[in-house]
Amino acid sequence: MAERLPSDIARDTLKQLAQQRLPPTPEHFRQIYDEIAGCTSPTPFPELPLRQILRVIPGQTAAQKRLLEQFEAAVGQKDWSALQAVLVGYAKLGGSAPVASLDAGAAAAPLASPAAAAAPSASAAAGTRPGVVPKELAEQMARLIEHTLHGLSSDDARVHLLGEQLVHFLRQPEPAASTLQLMLGNFTFRLSFAAEDQAAIRATLLELLQLVFANITALSIDDQWLHGQAEALMAATAQPLTLRRLDDVQRRLKDVIFKQTEAKGRMVEAQEQMKEMLAIFVERLSAMTDASSGYQSQMERCAEQIAQASRIEDITPVLGEVVRATRAMALDTRLTHAELTELRERTAQKQAEMAQLQQELDKASAQARHDPLTGSLNRKGLDEVIEREMARARRTESPLCVALLDVDNFKQLNDRLGHETGDAALVHLAQVVRTVMRPQDQLARYGGEEFVLLLPDTTQEHGVEAMQRLQRELTTRFFLRNDERILITFSAGVAQWMPSETATEAIRRADQGMYLAKRSGKNRVVGA
Repeated sequence: MAERLPSDIARDTLKQLAQQRLPPTPEHFRQIYDEIAGCTSPTPFPELPLRQILRVIPGQTAAQKRLLEQFEAAVGQKDWSALQAVLVGYAKLGGSAPVASLDAGAAAAPLASPAAAAAPSASAAAGTRPGVVPKELAEQMARLIEHTLHGLSSDDARVHLLGEQLVHFLRQPEPAASTLQLMLGNFTFRLSFAAEDQAAIRATLLELLQLVFANITALSIDDQWLHGQAEALMAATAQPLTLRRLDDVQRRLKDVIFKQTEAKGRMVEAQEQMKEMLAIFVERLSAMTDASSGYQSQMERCAEQIAQASRIEDITPVLGEVVRATRAMALDTRLTHAELTELRERTAQKQAEMAQLQQELDKASAQARHDPLTGSLNRKGLDEVIEREMARARRTESPLCVALLDVDNFKQLNDRLGHETGDAALVHLAQVVRTVMRPQDQLARYGGEEFVLLLPDTTQEHGVEAMQRLQRELTTRFFLRNDERILITFSAGVAQWMPSETATEAIRRADQGMYLAKRSGKNRVVGA
């Protein structure tokens, strides 16, 4: 009998499936196909499930990495014998191998996978039944989800509900891994949309802020200080946006609002003065016009009387009237000219006062938070920054160090080389600090030759090391004055801020450490 074509067998298979009313699943199709063909079809190689297992099996040690490469090669070649050898190799490694964490591609794989079932000893060692999430891991995931929910908008009630349900489930005794996978998948799917919304909202808010700042810039063409502040605000709202940048935006915006309020007050005052001067000017012009009209009428009447006179005696009183009217007109003109001259001088004086006020305001605005000599923060600027950093440290539960340093032998330096050299030495010290320290570290002049350094995200141990590193840098960066190289040293105390104390108390502890550094020989750093 001639061998049947595979297409004919497949057509008869479909007919049998229809006659027996069987679902056209791969298993049913293969079973009837084999019956009609009179042979057994080879079982298809489960490449996809094996590759899912490949993503979650351990691969950290050298032996595991070698077996992992062999596993991948066996799956690619569809070689059952090689795959069996790899599994035997993993079995010989025992249960001591650490379990690799799931990557992004394996997140969709079932948690109760063959690889997880192949290592029951790890679950047993942790005191957790197979298929149950360990208690410590469940608590960490619950805290992670709670922190994530705090950062999301309350507009999406669905993602908050899913997150709260997931947290409640994770804190139940022995949460099932399979249920966790399903709930976590639903939550992360919804979370992806919420994250996109948050990113879009932030980007839109930044665009609106920049539009506002650009409008301020356009309206402040003649005000260079306000123009510069608006440009700084534009730069501060650029990506990436951080909490420290937002604090800087808030501070700068307060300065701009204060400047605009002052400018508006001066503008209203100038407008009122201008109205007053214009009213006086119009009044004087009107008086001059009335006097001129009266003088002209009087001259015309006198001219008619002269024309009608037939004797010289009739002309004499008319000439007297002309002389008197002319003198009165000249006197009024001189008085008006004097008043207008005085008005002009008053206007010039007011303009000079306004210009001086503008300069003083610009100078006060520029120096409101900074020391004019060293360019570092002054006491007011230090108060604002330290309060902000303390709030940040309390919110993020991160360490914050306060260092107080005092220049050694500063009085002798002033006495020997003069106060101008002493000021230059302080400027040199501030420049070295800004060069050596991190961008987030803040320097403030506390008074005289004393400076305060704020060190965010720094423990006391690391703060002491940072100040010692600054001392070493000062020894390599000599201060030059009149071709003389002068070595500047300082003694410092470092205190790690405690949430229970105020800024003044932290600085006082740092000052005590600095005093001990002075007593122990200067050019030292002492933790307080």
